[in-house]
Amino acid sequence: MQRPPSLRTTFALIPLAALFILAPPLGAAAEPPKVVASVKPVHSLIAAVMQGVAEPKLLVTGANNPHSYAMRPSDARALAEADLIFWVGDGLETFLIEPLEALAGDAKVVPLKDAPGIRLLPPREGGPWEPHLDEGEGHEQGEGEGHEEAGYDGHIWLDPENAKAIVAAAVAALSERDPANATAYRTNGGNALVRLDALDREIAKQLAPVRTVAYIVFHDAYQYFEKHFGLSAVGSITVHPERQPGARRIKEIRERIGDLGARCVFSEPQFEPALVETVIADTDARRGVLDPEGATIPDGPDLYAALLKNLAASLATCLGR
Repeated sequence: MQRPPSLRTTFALIPLAALFILAPPLGAAAEPPKVVASVKPVHSLIAAVMQGVAEPKLLVTGANNPHSYAMRPSDARALAEADLIFWVGDGLETFLIEPLEALAGDAKVVPLKDAPGIRLLPPREGGPWEPHLDEGEGHEQGEGEGHEEAGYDGHIWLDPENAKAIVAAAVAALSERDPANATAYRTNGGNALVRLDALDREIAKQLAPVRTVAYIVFHDAYQYFEKHFGLSAVGSITVHPERQPGARRIKEIRERIGDLGARCVFSEPQFEPALVETVIADTDARRGVLDPEGATIPDGPDLYAALLKNLAASLATCLGR
């Protein structure tokens, strides 16, 4: 899928100087909107746009997994009271599909997969990205499989260009809902774009020496990051993080380690690392940890940069000589 020409055009109607130097409006501050964000990376980008105005509510906190999250009563209340709700879409937060369809208020729901400038990637299929029969036999469709059925990979934030599109979508939606604070949102959005460009350059430089080194991930959550930075993932242990891989899958991955010289196999903090130890036993592969959602990082506007920096550091350390 071709990416639209330039994310900067999202701000085309906003004078450049206004992004950085316009002062907030005088007078009493307007009541800011109640905003809900689904997952930690999305929440972080929305929080950066809202800095100095209000804080968005995060649904999937801590190390909880959006593929299999069960909503709490407080989450339902937050959705019912929200003015704006940001989520990726039916390819990631399957737990939100029915609650959002049942909303009775006038909340605006923003599916970020449809935001201008977002590049969607299809789920990878075939060979090391495809489940074997011994994984899927007797397994009924349930939560955690929406990213395949929806036809796209939901981890869109791992491409920094998509992160910029999320920021732009947040600026537009917040400014429309809360015009009294539009200047603050535009200023914060412009500053966020500058930071994202700098982050992108920093990580590209850090990963350049290991771009051609083969590695295997725990589950297929990283292709936006891999394609953006030109990395060389060669397979995943499991397609769905909730599904235990069968003996055939483990055998195939062990063979790929030998055949392709995969230097590292990465686990995730949310899931059992013993599987990785089984996969790398009696091979020359190293073990590392990748976290696609910032499970161990404090929530807030700084989480997104920390998330990408942690991914880059883990990859550079494990894949380096």
